[in-house]
Amino acid sequence: MMAPMSGTDNKSQNEFPRPIRSFVKRQGRMTPGQKRALNDHWQEYGVDYGDRILDFAELFTRAAPVVLEIGFGNGDNLVAMARRHPQQNFLGIEVHEPGVGACIMKIVEHELRNVRVMRHDAVEVLRHMMADHSLSRVNLFFPDPWHKKRHRKRRIVQRDFVQLLAEKLLPGGIFHVATDWENYAEHIAEVLSNTAEFSALDDIPDDRSVSRFDSRGQRLGHHNWERAWCTCNKID
Repeated sequence: MMAPMSGTDNKSQNEFPRPIRSFVKRQGRMTPGQKRALNDHWQEYGVDYGDRILDFAELFTRAAPVVLEIGFGNGDNLVAMARRHPQQNFLGIEVHEPGVGACIMKIVEHELRNVRVMRHDAVEVLRHMMADHSLSRVNLFFPDPWHKKRHRKRRIVQRDFVQLLAEKLLPGGIFHVATDWENYAEHIAEVLSNTAEFSALDDIPDDRSVSRFDSRGQRLGHHNWERAWCTCNKID
């Protein structure tokens, strides 16, 4: 992001808005195995962020439906779904390196060919690297709730984000969400109900793996909330 130049008609910061991130990049400690996985297998399974539109058929060396998981944590669900659905391709995005390393370790362990991972802001990847109508499904499981009122603007599910998903999903594509924070669930439901490009599904996909976040929510006395929507968009 370029800063306004000094000495030029005093441009305000509003003209050069700083993007609001939905995450804080924590520098967690990596295990030796995670480091080895990143160093030894990134070229095979990792995708670098760059100024290009991803060609999924080239990336996965085959044409197949592409499922995107945003914020995959340590990769348990991403890898489980890839194993369960070998006929589909899976792309995971996560900003925390230890989680990415852990995920690659699992990909290598199970010798999966239908998974790729990225270390970057998912919104930027969607906006700059993905073609319209290129995804069959987007999974967003237990995103950071930013539960304090003053931080809620950081939540990833906002009007602009949902509009972006509508552009990138195929007609009939699915947006699947789970959270254990009640006020975030209410927020998500409100945003989606006011987005004409999405319709709520009666039948939620049942292929998500139970994760540590499910258990955490139960320990905290939270109720896990899970919903899915499909796109009503048309390809011009």
